[in-house]
Amino acid sequence: MPAIDYAEKIPNNVGLDQDQTLQRALEHWQPSYLSWWNDMGPERSQTSDVYLRTAVSAEAQGWANFDYVRMPDYRWGIFLAPREEDRQIGFGEHRGEPAWQEVPGEHRANLRRIIVTQGDTEPASVEQQRHLGLTAPSLYDLRNLFQVNVEEGRHLWAMVYLLHKFFGRDGREEAEALLERRSGDQNNPRILGAFNEKTPDWLSFFMFTYFTDRDGKFQLCALAESGFDPLARTTKFMLTEEAHHMFVGESGVSRVVQRTCDAMRQLRTDDPQKLRTAGVIDLPTIQRYVNFHYSVTVDLFGADESSNAATFYNTGLKGRFEETKRPDDHRLRGASYKILAVQDGRLVEKEVPMLNALNEVLRDDFIRDSIAGIGRWNRVIEKAGLPFRLRPPHKGVKVTPEGEVVGDAEWGARERAWLPTPDDRGFVASLMGPVASPGQFANWIAPPPIGINRHPIDFEYVRFA
Repeated sequence: MPAIDYAEKIPNNVGLDQDQTLQRALEHWQPSYLSWWNDMGPERSQTSDVYLRTAVSAEAQGWANFDYVRMPDYRWGIFLAPREEDRQIGFGEHRGEPAWQEVPGEHRANLRRIIVTQGDTEPASVEQQRHLGLTAPSLYDLRNLFQVNVEEGRHLWAMVYLLHKFFGRDGREEAEALLERRSGDQNNPRILGAFNEKTPDWLSFFMFTYFTDRDGKFQLCALAESGFDPLARTTKFMLTEEAHHMFVGESGVSRVVQRTCDAMRQLRTDDPQKLRTAGVIDLPTIQRYVNFHYSVTVDLFGADESSNAATFYNTGLKGRFEETKRPDDHRLRGASYKILAVQDGRLVEKEVPMLNALNEVLRDDFIRDSIAGIGRWNRVIEKAGLPFRLRPPHKGVKVTPEGEVVGDAEWGARERAWLPTPDDRGFVASLMGPVASPGQFANWIAPPPIGINRHPIDFEYVRFA
């Protein structure tokens, strides 16, 4: 596959110059996108030179190039993973048939729905994070925020390409609507609830990129199995960038935990108030942030039992995480799965057809992956010789972190012990302030162990005009 031609107005590896109608349609959409970026993209970014990674090829050895770029000049484009010749559909009723290169008419509505829902999350997260550049704890972190933002923007381009290429007028209208919705807008919000939540501080940002972008990983992995080959190739390339977003989250929380542990040892205290007075975030507050962002993300996977999930699988539109590695018939005939249900005020396991439990299968895959990262944060605490341990909350609704079902009254009475309180959020917000000198970091977060692309930590990752 040839390298992307950056002389083109829209860099791409899909032969856009061979399809003049599509090229004109995307060039017509591009000014609307840039207008959205200027209105809703990251603040403090318009005139700065940022050390960014930009795709220059979809090949394994050439898909990223590091250099200084001004954010409005970033070259968003359309990149698909290389095509696999003779690829077959790997699951569902069409298993073994050639992968589709065009949209099957009977699956048109469902495919469009899948693409629009995924596409809507990409600009939403940029909107949620747009003010964070004003309070970045270091130039290193500011650069990472901007890297996440431009890649979310490119992921929007990926979905819009599919809408324009394969869905005609309906696709063009959906592409315009992706730029019209706004995160948190009461009249025209984003499609999924988690993408209408605020991301008011950097601890929230790190939690979002660890948990919510991890949901993105699992959704994209499921779509990368799709029998609709252009969607599979698009999401496979998106996954190469999604890994960095999760790294930003996991390493960010780890550095917050490290700084808190250092302060606890220096001050010889685990008293939250004394630690707050010292300007670090106490571990119980971090736990409440974990509880909130984990729970909001778990809800993104949808209903425990879902006929839509069964339809998407049966028809070959959306598979499971690592579908090809699973030792079953990939049709799931007669297969079952255990889900949780409330019975007589208790959580009990209920066995249901696996086809209807595929949301829960994906949710459980996400949970296992998330718990592994929480374990790595705990190793930071353990290494510091401290007894506290972070833990994932239970995945049930209106249950204690330990899995006890509670009523509305008890939940309301105890919620402040489990989720961030206004005081917690106010305190964390009070710590937020920009640190704009190379190599310097806010007091509440530790420096990273290494810099980006083999550069030192005190490298000038952002140059202000």
